[in-house]
Amino acid sequence: MKASARLASLDAFRGLAIAGMILVNNPGSWAYVYPPLRHAVWHGATPTDLVFPFFLFAIGVAMPFSFAAREARGDSRARLWRHVLIRALILYGLGFFMTAVPRFDLATVRLVGVLARIAMVYLVAGTLVLFLSRRAVFALMLAFLAVYWALMTLVPVPGFGAGDLSAEGNLAAWLDRMILGPHMWSGGRGIYDPEGLLSTLPAVSSTLAGLFVGDFLRRGRGNGGMGGPGRVDGRMGQPAAATSLRLALLGVLLIAAGHLWDLAFPINKPIWTSSYVVWTTGWALLTLGALHWLIDVRGWRAWARPLEIHGMNAITAFVASGLLAKTLILWRVPDGDGGTTSAYARIYETAFASWAGPLNGSLAFAAATVFFWFAVAWAMYSRRIFIRV
Repeated sequence: MKASARLASLDAFRGLAIAGMILVNNPGSWAYVYPPLRHAVWHGATPTDLVFPFFLFAIGVAMPFSFAAREARGDSRARLWRHVLIRALILYGLGFFMTAVPRFDLATVRLVGVLARIAMVYLVAGTLVLFLSRRAVFALMLAFLAVYWALMTLVPVPGFGAGDLSAEGNLAAWLDRMILGPHMWSGGRGIYDPEGLLSTLPAVSSTLAGLFVGDFLRRGRGNGGMGGPGRVDGRMGQPAAATSLRLALLGVLLIAAGHLWDLAFPINKPIWTSSYVVWTTGWALLTLGALHWLIDVRGWRAWARPLEIHGMNAITAFVASGLLAKTLILWRVPDGDGGTTSAYARIYETAFASWAGPLNGSLAFAAATVFFWFAVAWAMYSRRIFIRV
């Protein structure tokens, strides 16, 4: 999107998701993390479990704006799809590189992950959006959730039977073990992968939900319906604040629906259950609705400027922060007792834990990491550097 056509609340929402990713991925020590900043162990969710689906939702919201801008420049559907494909390949390549560093052991390198999921979801969602009607896309969005629910609860898994939603006994984990083998997330000890293959299906619905929100926002924006106090939504003939209210109310309904579905199909991030999609989409709508009202309707933009700037180079910040963290972990430095430790641990212990204690120092380290990458994003923004990935 051109700078003049950008939706400030969407940039802030995307920036919030990336800031959240950096915060929860970079504690000073994984032994000292406040519970809300950890993922739920299995069923259930914490605030940390909102971060990744928020980013996928934001991708969907941006699609109608970015695709329309490219079509206005004369891009055909075929050329747009080529752009989607190339972007997906770049995202997957970046993800592969991040997981392969530093050993590059092709026998065990993880083949899926956060960026790989973003790549696959973007490719599938972008293809559907470009070549199917919105009605067909909406039907598929719901079908993906229903089919995934049916597969996970009705298809028997060898040795476990049907409907086993444990870490080892669920269908998605079994398929990952059969297909990916040693190329899975090491934190799952080879049992499951939180960004596995089958669970990508409902993750597509997380992005498609954002697509329809983007359509809704773009229709209102088309007649000057959003931004500034007292503005009127040209599509609805009502104050622009009504747009924010509709987003928030739908968000509340979906949160409630997610909790109801949780009774039959538990909210669970590692296997990205359908109830998890509904519940996190509800929270995404509620959050975007609040940001839309504060930033685009009321015009209170200054406080959210750091989030907006973060959101303009989101993937760059995520990749760079991950690579820097790996570098600091691998870099050995003196520990002060005649031995060595990682530069990452040394910085945490001397610059943060030494005065804040292990738990608060770990949080302070993570917060400082967020602020550091905001400073980088600000420097890039001030020089009009935007890396489009």
